[in-house]
Amino acid sequence: MRHFPPVSLIGAPTDIGAGHRGAAMGPEALRVAGIAEALQARGLDVVDRGNLFGPLNPWLPPSAGYRHLGEVIEWNNEVMRAVGAELMAQRLPILLGGDHCLAIGSIAAVANFCRERNKKLRVLWLDAHADFNTSTITPSGNVHGMPVACLCGHGPAQLTEIGGTVPAIDPACVRQIGIRSVDAGEKKLVRDVGLDIYDMRYIDEVGMRRAMEEALSGVDEDTHVHVSFDVDFLDPDIAPGVGTTVPGGPNYREAQLVMEMIADSGRMRSLDIVELNPAFDNQNRTAKLAVDLVESLFGKSTLMRE
Repeated sequence: MRHFPPVSLIGAPTDIGAGHRGAAMGPEALRVAGIAEALQARGLDVVDRGNLFGPLNPWLPPSAGYRHLGEVIEWNNEVMRAVGAELMAQRLPILLGGDHCLAIGSIAAVANFCRERNKKLRVLWLDAHADFNTSTITPSGNVHGMPVACLCGHGPAQLTEIGGTVPAIDPACVRQIGIRSVDAGEKKLVRDVGLDIYDMRYIDEVGMRRAMEEALSGVDEDTHVHVSFDVDFLDPDIAPGVGTTVPGGPNYREAQLVMEMIADSGRMRSLDIVELNPAFDNQNRTAKLAVDLVESLFGKSTLMRE
């Protein structure tokens, strides 16, 4: 079995950056689905750190282009501190979201950790959306559509500067997989910064195996791989429990292949699981599927291979 560091689960129960209520229940749904027990059964040392605490969602309209910016900043600072502490303790943090705005704090912590150790960073962004919006592009002001932009230096200073380095990451370290919903203005910005996107059209044309080989190209023993797994990456036929479903996503077998190939790299050292929304789910079906796929990230294979 592949060797992984000890694992720490960190709950971040908030939908502060989302357009629908419910993602705040995601951490508990993942616990009910048995995420800790599943990883322990794989021989991993797992500690559940419980939930972070942050401001409640006031559910207000946008102000100056952003919804709940102050609360989003507070939550991301909490996430950044918690993820950074686990990395410093040589543990593998798994952020249980919560909405995808939390990746700003999570990835900022990972990026700082890599800079301090002169390690390369590869961010695998599994999502239906590019999340490269800015306040001038999206009228909703929902920050869960902006985390990659903020991490790459496009957004309010309070978020772009959260980790102390601007930009927190170079767009060249990001590989986006499964994308199939991009706003027109967002599409231009993504092209301007040269973001590497493996959208569903490309995956349909070349197959998931080749797409993942390309996305993982260059990953070596000096690379820290961070996986940011938005559950709406999956086709809603198999994963209905998300707030922003987009048809035409990866099916179960394709998703398993993604996770197994990441596991085969042996370099994943941090993980976000976000946008799980039990309010839209059916008997916790999506959470159970997410746990199944996370097991594959940690080496469970559907193949008869050692």
